[in-house]
Amino acid sequence: MTQAIGHNSGASPLLDRVAERPAAVRELTVDELKQLAGEVRRETIDAVSRTGGHLGAGLGVVELTVALHHVFDTPSDRLVWDVGHQAYPHKILTGRRARIRSLRQGDGLSGFTRRAESEYDPFGAAHSSTSISAALGMAVARDYSGRKNNCIAVIGDGAMSAGMAYEAMNNAGALDTRLIVILNDNDMSIAPPVGAMSAYLARLISSKSYRGLRHFARDVAAKFPRLIKDAAERAEEFARGMVTGGTLFEELGFYYIGPIDGHNIDHLLPILRNVRDSTEPGPVLIHVVTQKGHGHPFPAESADRYHAVNKFDLIEGASGNGASKGAPGGLTGTLIKAKPAAPSYTKVFADALIAEAQADERIVAITAAMPSGTGLDLFQQKFPKRCFDVGIAEQHAVTFAAGLASEGLKPFVAIYSTFLQRAYDQVVHDVAIQKLPVRFAMDRAGLVGADGPTHAGAYDLAYLCCLPGFTVMAASDEAELMHMVATCASIDDGPSAVRYPRGEGVGVELPRKGTPLEIGRGRIMREGSKVALLSLGTRLAECLKAAELLEARGLSTTVADARFAKPLDHQLILRLAREHEVLITVEEGSSGGFSAQILQLLATEGVLDAGLKIRPMTLPDRFIEHDTPLRQYEDAGLDAKSIAATAVQALGSSTGAARA
Repeated sequence: MTQAIGHNSGASPLLDRVAERPAAVRELTVDELKQLAGEVRRETIDAVSRTGGHLGAGLGVVELTVALHHVFDTPSDRLVWDVGHQAYPHKILTGRRARIRSLRQGDGLSGFTRRAESEYDPFGAAHSSTSISAALGMAVARDYSGRKNNCIAVIGDGAMSAGMAYEAMNNAGALDTRLIVILNDNDMSIAPPVGAMSAYLARLISSKSYRGLRHFARDVAAKFPRLIKDAAERAEEFARGMVTGGTLFEELGFYYIGPIDGHNIDHLLPILRNVRDSTEPGPVLIHVVTQKGHGHPFPAESADRYHAVNKFDLIEGASGNGASKGAPGGLTGTLIKAKPAAPSYTKVFADALIAEAQADERIVAITAAMPSGTGLDLFQQKFPKRCFDVGIAEQHAVTFAAGLASEGLKPFVAIYSTFLQRAYDQVVHDVAIQKLPVRFAMDRAGLVGADGPTHAGAYDLAYLCCLPGFTVMAASDEAELMHMVATCASIDDGPSAVRYPRGEGVGVELPRKGTPLEIGRGRIMREGSKVALLSLGTRLAECLKAAELLEARGLSTTVADARFAKPLDHQLILRLAREHEVLITVEEGSSGGFSAQILQLLATEGVLDAGLKIRPMTLPDRFIEHDTPLRQYEDAGLDAKSIAATAVQALGSSTGAARA
């Protein structure tokens, strides 16, 4: 029997009380806060069961979220969540509970924090490791304006693998600005098991009396000769480091507190209050240990299923981990997932790369903390010594690959298009200028659906096609992707890239292994005489549909697949321009990419002087909000009807004659 645990169930009296008045969280007792945490956990699970989304991260910070909103005066106190995966409970507690089941849906709530959505979201986040930098900026602006509010950054241990986090911490330590950083360690990668003793020690060293005594001792030590003063400071730091393990953060200039149990509100509250009430200058780091997915509704042996989930049923059963009071307890989740009609592009890429690697032992693969998202987990199973996950460190991933390439290996860097933006300087300086054969596999090219504009792969064509010596390809279907992987593997004299979308392929028959394409050569898919549609990427299917619509109007239409954004197929493009009245280019990217290269070619060759009607179709000059990919492309005007309408409009009065 499916058990509803939504907000209409009457099982959440405290959440009902605070839903529209978030400040009411500060009025609750400790016992009420514990009950509220259980209600928020149930609400989070129920909401994600209906919408899908990032479940595990949010469940891991329920108690921490409740404690933060109880202790701090949000939104006056700035609370910055890193990435935003863990912000669903935060949204529920900050006036968005009534809309939480619109999460990641068209016209609904974003899956990440977003300034335009709520005053409780002081900074938008969907890419990792930005929170400390942003919160430090807010803290400096606060000091500049003479305000007294707190600035708090919550960052996960995974995000701490990115260099940007350490750059921010180094700057914070040097500025000595009052800043609170909460390190959410949900992988136990830093902390030992925590309990009552560690909570006591953390509470002690966060207390006003201890910090006051520490300050007094430093004043006294300053009266002594420098040798004694330095020795005293080192002794105190060493003693605290031995107890708490925070020496690294102390070296960066942070006052370290922890580790503490992030699911124990009795432990969290006094430490957060101590830090809030402290008048000591300088940044503080509170090390909180949590369990990702705490209280999730899946069987314990399915722990890998709850990071990012599809919709799922909540069914009364006997297993479920029910880890905290108010959690679903005996609920067990059954994922709702439609059977794919074709393999995903990600899976096809992984299989194609494995096939190439079996034939060439020089091929290696690099990912930046996304092995399953890029399909490299499959490659790693086959070639564990030839696959490298460098963590959330895209800059390092690119230069690391450049080093591999400089020594004769053949690196494939598999990174989402939107994340490769984070390493653009390395792409230019360390790869392109040196003409190193690093191969970039850019997953999630184009629009990506529920993750919205922060994850859209809209700009890679623009930022790669402008680089000398790059070969840039876009697959129109999954068989083409296999051929393009083989093409990348064959290029040894410079960098190359292939882009492909999120989701399933179109269902074409796949070869056993890809065949390298002739560099810079496109292909004609159907011949016509009036209109030419030149597609790059998976809009090819829509171009073929548009051709049918145009043919129904009596407009003979050619459809070509460019395959390469760089180098261009000059012969094909000039032929299409000479032999057709209208040339329309179609790409799943921003302006400045493929069409810009085409226009420059035609202008340079003087083709535009003869009155050719050319219409570039790109993503519009605005961010496309989250929705289904189908609706996003309709909104962007890159569907078959829009392509056909563009051709008709370009022809103008001659269209009437054609219809007649």
